[in-house]
Amino acid sequence: MISTDTMSPKPEAAAYQYHIKSQDILEIRNLQNSKNIVDLNPSQGAISSQGGANNQSETYQVEEDGTVALTGLGHIAVAGLTRYEAQKKIEDLYQKTFLKQPIIALKIVNLKVTILGEIRGQGNYALLKDKTSLVELIGEAGGLTEKADEKNIKIIRGTEQNPHVTEINLNDIGAINNPAALLQSGDIIYVSQNNRARRADNLQNFSTLIQPALILFNTALIIFALVRK
Repeated sequence: MISTDTMSPKPEAAAYQYHIKSQDILEIRNLQNSKNIVDLNPSQGAISSQGGANNQSETYQVEEDGTVALTGLGHIAVAGLTRYEAQKKIEDLYQKTFLKQPIIALKIVNLKVTILGEIRGQGNYALLKDKTSLVELIGEAGGLTEKADEKNIKIIRGTEQNPHVTEINLNDIGAINNPAALLQSGDIIYVSQNNRARRADNLQNFSTLIQPALILFNTALIIFALVRK
């Protein structure tokens, strides 16, 4: 069963925070001296390393048991934590063991949403920060087309068995600023056509269907007129 909400202002709603799951990909850097993490032993748990000597980063996959294998620390439980909580935990552990005053930066690099319909740049887009709004994504995707209905934009989330649809009216400032409209990983955003564009498309489809019949009818009239002569 699909549940649908029409977005209205709810100032008390808590802002969405993503919690790390198994199979997530984490990018970890030490901003104080990122070379320190790599030099410990980058082959342990790291999928890849990139960047220069002063800007190196490593990416790690969260295992099925919710842990991530970090260089010099072993398996650290991160599933269920927010990005900030995991970042702080790793920073504290490194400070107690190998690194002097580390400043750990952690990103979850596999989070993405999909936008379809009357948008100039359809496709998948990465969520590069904790709080990405619908308006920001639309801007990144090149904006709405002239056929778009800005009053009827749907955010579809949840599972196939239990999808949830939230309808957004971009003309409603309260709806735009609602924390519940912040995008979540896995969201599908669909931008509907406006009524004028829908009528034009229906008329065009009707013309396409009726045109062969009109040609046949006109041909029959010509033949009938020639036979009567």
